[in-house]
Amino acid sequence: MALNGEDDEASRIMVRTAARLHAPRPTPLHDSPTLERWFRSLEPAAHTYGGTFVDCWKIASNLLAAPQQLSILHGDIHHRNILDFGDRGWLAIDPKRIYGERGYDFANIFANEDLPTVTDPERLQRQLPIVSKEADIEPARLLKWIVAYSGLSAAWFLEDDDHASAEKPLTVARIALAELA
Repeated sequence: MALNGEDDEASRIMVRTAARLHAPRPTPLHDSPTLERWFRSLEPAAHTYGGTFVDCWKIASNLLAAPQQLSILHGDIHHRNILDFGDRGWLAIDPKRIYGERGYDFANIFANEDLPTVTDPERLQRQLPIVSKEADIEPARLLKWIVAYSGLSAAWFLEDDDHASAEKPLTVARIALAELA
């Protein structure tokens, strides 16, 4: 959908699907890893590479220190992990089951490396109000999650010695940082 002119609708579907996953459960899943643990790779990247990674780490640290709207998260919401199951509707596959602020789950919508428009600032500017409204998250807080997530994604690529792939999420982080400014 996102590659065929329906990016806005694809984002709405992803947010609605994630929101169903974030609904309170009668029995909490206490054994889930936390976002704090998930973000362990970002601080060393900030120390090693500096630059944008430092900004990403500072923002991530602030978000993690004062979380809002805690839930069990999917952890990997993106265009290939939300599928149409016909009568069952849109469902998420490949969950990571992380515990943390639900804003994290929406950040990857902006940083999906598979989309050729991911590094276009106009895409972020167009998608931000759509995702913010659908997810009921303040645009500035969502931008911070985009920065944090994008830095983490780039750090993971560097851990895998894939320096070329790290550039796309770093570009998304810079676009989101510019919007925050």
